[in-house]
Amino acid sequence: MRATAWAKLNRFLAVLGRFPDGFHELELVTTVLEGVEDLRDDLDAETADRFSLELEGPAAAGLRADDSNLVVRAWRLLEREAGRELPARLRLVKRIPAGGGLGGGSSDAAAALRLGRDLHGLELSDAVLLRLAAELGSDVPLFLLGGTVLGLGRGERVYPLRPVPLEPILLVHPGLHVATPSVYKSISQVGYPFPSACPSLLGGEAPPWRNDLTGAAIFACPALSEVKAALVGTGGDPLLCGSGSCWAARYATPMARDAARALLSGTRSDWTFWAV
Repeated sequence: MRATAWAKLNRFLAVLGRFPDGFHELELVTTVLEGVEDLRDDLDAETADRFSLELEGPAAAGLRADDSNLVVRAWRLLEREAGRELPARLRLVKRIPAGGGLGGGSSDAAAALRLGRDLHGLELSDAVLLRLAAELGSDVPLFLLGGTVLGLGRGERVYPLRPVPLEPILLVHPGLHVATPSVYKSISQVGYPFPSACPSLLGGEAPPWRNDLTGAAIFACPALSEVKAALVGTGGDPLLCGSGSCWAARYATPMARDAARALLSGTRSDWTFWAV
């Protein structure tokens, strides 16, 4: 059996405050980038005598197939819920870059929850999977819903939204790795953005193109500003993806986006580009 794990794009990310436990209160509008073939991980599973996980693919370097891996952690939660071991041989093909703000690890975890339930015929409802997903991380539940999702709280309270079309977008990964905890830690140093929630949206209306983590991310990793400037120089309107390091720049037309990609790829061979 196979489950596909797609990347995601936070089109709106507001930092509204901080909870007593230290986590930040967020409001997000996120779209799962279903159909962007070069930004998908594949998780294959078959029954076996014991559990194992193999990692391969262009983005697998540096990842470990131990209990720190979100796929393994998701599988252990399923075993806890089922009250028994769930032996299987898993193979994860990684294409979504780690530390890029595209949610690859969280998407893999959601895929593991779905795949484990189906492979072993577990009678677990979608509500139970959402609860388990929230234990794994704030981004995991949205991948169980797919499409465009509203996230509240730490992002783990998710609600499906009407589909909202995407403008022509160029995604750029500059080869940097930005640790999410370092970005949230930097918020107190750069100052909290003005806490303004997403305005009410008409049916099909796009949310504001906004990410309140941008200043903190650039403070934690100043090289991010170079990527932003390069995209602005091509006529793009850049938005940091999550806590970085990828950027998403929107353009007026697909032709303008493709021209920007051709220009930047000719001068920055160390960057990776995806047209959305």
